[in-house]
Amino acid sequence: MRCTRTLFLLVSRLLLAWIFVHEGVFLVENFDAAKLGVLAFALIATIALQLVAGIAIAVGWHAQLGATGLGLFCLATAMLFHTNFAIRNEVLQFDKDLAIAGGMFVLMVRGAGRWSVDSLRQAKRAASGLAAAHPGEAV
Repeated sequence: MRCTRTLFLLVSRLLLAWIFVHEGVFLVENFDAAKLGVLAFALIATIALQLVAGIAIAVGWHAQLGATGLGLFCLATAMLFHTNFAIRNEVLQFDKDLAIAGGMFVLMVRGAGRWSVDSLRQAKRAASGLAAAHPGEAV
């Protein structure tokens, strides 16, 4: 059962990360078209957030921080850009952004799980702490 939960957490992280990494790559490839009506600095910051936080979540490296940033980004996107509720697609985009933010906040609270860089780093620190506390003993 533990392995199944760990697998589902990994797959969930990858699914959440995919939308941001995919969009970040798309914006890089279409930078000139994407910046129409958007300040270049804002677009670069958006691309950086999507790529860095998305990859961090995918590999589980500072995933809670990445999830916090992307969760807040989704809330801001919903509130700033998808407010015309007379248009059905805008309502769907608003709801989608809120749902993704919810998933990010769950990840923020729960953490990346056992199959992550963060977990490996924590295990390595714990092992080195044991070795330092008991020099000469097998760990």
